[in-house]
Amino acid sequence: MRLDKYLKVSRIIKRRTVANEVCDAGKAVVNGKPARASYDVKVGDVIELNFETRQVKFRVEKVAETVRKEDAGAMYTPLS
Repeated sequence: MRLDKYLKVSRIIKRRTVANEVCDAGKAVVNGKPARASYDVKVGDVIELNFETRQVKFRVEKVAETVRKEDAGAMYTPLS
């Protein structure tokens, strides 16, 4: 699954266009390397998102095309 779609499906970012913009701006890092929106997310990847005011870091636990709102939090584990 593409990185921008994963961020939207897991509800880390609300809109896919915003997720795409975050990736294009170089604010998304996967396993220590800058990632584009087309990066293929796999279980075990560590994703960092660098926003203006804070940094979010999490590990991918599950990749699914569709997820209910209540189950979206199970797709990743927050780190530090």
